[in-house]
Amino acid sequence: MTDTEAAITDLRERVAALEAALLAHPTPDIDPPSDGDADAFWALTGLEARLGDTGGVLYTGSVATVGGPVRWQYGATATDLFTDDWSAGTVATSLSALGHPVRLRLLQVLADRPASVAELRDLPDVGSTGQVYHHLGLLQTAGWVRQTTRGHYAVPPERLVPLLATVLAGGRTP
Repeated sequence: MTDTEAAITDLRERVAALEAALLAHPTPDIDPPSDGDADAFWALTGLEARLGDTGGVLYTGSVATVGGPVRWQYGATATDLFTDDWSAGTVATSLSALGHPVRLRLLQVLADRPASVAELRDLPDVGSTGQVYHHLGLLQTAGWVRQTTRGHYAVPPERLVPLLATVLAGGRTP
């Protein structure tokens, strides 16, 4: 058997295994959304195909930014999420930092583009320069922002999609 024949045989076996796995975990019949998009649950279907009955959560995104495109995907099994201590460490700190309207307003600006403290202070209802620094300090400790140069801040690219996913989960309902 040649290398090409072996590669084709290997691919056939892998495709057969994938098809068998999909058949073992069929997707329930779901009425398509009213707009007629029959593939509306493509991400969910893919997640279920990968995880089977264990379940899990996935967030992913692709965002055009001033600094270039940001692409991100992260997921965890339901078992891992339920066994983690949500009240300790980074989860509590991260979510707590998002729990103030001024910090959310600062993040909304910084998610779009880097900005200086002076620019942020000029936003409506954010308070004094000292208050802006206080809020930025909490956001920086939680990892939501990073100081890029002296007095200038931005949302790090690796935190942009998680931030947008959190905002989506907190502010919208299906």
